[in-house]
Amino acid sequence: MNKRGTGTIFCLIGSLLFSARYITAAIFMSNTTSWDATLFEASLEYQGNGLLIFSIISLIIGILYLVWAEIEEKKQ
Repeated sequence: MNKRGTGTIFCLIGSLLFSARYITAAIFMSNTTSWDATLFEASLEYQGNGLLIFSIISLIIGILYLVWAEIEEKKQ
């Protein structure tokens, strides 16, 4: 797999992890009777920052791979 493909995959993983954070918070709140922004924030805090951190790291790696591929193409 070339660098562009790898960078695209990492960006896709980052977006999936970012959306999984909100999906898990919504699943956690599915048993409540009322929806509120503060309750949703509390459910986001309850699950922690692991998914957010991994999604940001994955997105940065993906962008670095894409930039690296463009730099190598311009050199040739």
